[in-house]
Amino acid sequence: MKQKKGIQWKGVTGGRTWGQKGMVFLLKYCGVGFCYGIMAIVVPFYMIFNIKGRKAIYRYFRGRFGLSPLKSLFKTYQNHYRFGQCILDRFAVFAGKGDYFKITPDGDHWFTDLLGSDKGYIIAGTHFGNFELNSYLLKHENKAINALVFGGDAPEVMKNRMAASSAQNVRLIHVAEDMSHLFLINEALGNGEIISITCDRSIGSSKTLECNFLGAKADFPMGAFNLAATYDVPLLSIFTVKHSKREYLTQVRPVNPVFPDGASKKEKAAILAQAFILQFEDIIRRYPEQWFNFYNFWK
Repeated sequence: MKQKKGIQWKGVTGGRTWGQKGMVFLLKYCGVGFCYGIMAIVVPFYMIFNIKGRKAIYRYFRGRFGLSPLKSLFKTYQNHYRFGQCILDRFAVFAGKGDYFKITPDGDHWFTDLLGSDKGYIIAGTHFGNFELNSYLLKHENKAINALVFGGDAPEVMKNRMAASSAQNVRLIHVAEDMSHLFLINEALGNGEIISITCDRSIGSSKTLECNFLGAKADFPMGAFNLAATYDVPLLSIFTVKHSKREYLTQVRPVNPVFPDGASKKEKAAILAQAFILQFEDIIRRYPEQWFNFYNFWK
């Protein structure tokens, strides 16, 4: 388990500003179901032109789950369609339709119990399901949530994110090339606030850990785990699954492995990463079509 430098993810939400504004308009006046229907038709064409993303997802189902070529292709379509739905659901919230969706929590007491403490903590998320939707629909009055996000999205997306997040006591911390976001993270944890970081793509830090994941070697970013070990704060994993047209299921679990006596901060961070990856593997095996990983993750 060797920490090393890794490739940083530079993904953004696709589409131009006028297209994103048009999406909000359609969701507001035509409804979510109507837009889902359009999405079902558009996805095959998107798959044709998004060659790298399509191949990455196809290899994911073929290599990691051993599915047949035909079933892998079908699952690849399912994955792209689910991804489209999750994007539309976010824009539906931007269009003022947050009440349309329901989030059913599992284990949310782990989250609420920590809200009453003076100590900050870290939420480990991923690009699985619709992690971002939690911050738009769930209120957090006791502590502010500071979500680390990539700052390269279109202005329309960033404006909508800021508006939806600020209403729920969520502050967006944009990853900066000068690493100034680290000062904001330090300040937030020092104030007993919450830090939310995605743990399946490297943003803001190039330190990674090579781990066994779904039967093959892969590098995971160490940002969340290094912070938890350095500041000695709790770490929670949160996975939000799209269960039906209007319902999401959110699973909250503590990441609290037993550390050996005398373990260093670096060793503790590696142990935390391994414990988180086991939880991530479990949820992915149950909902494999909801991990939106459109690049070659494995070596």
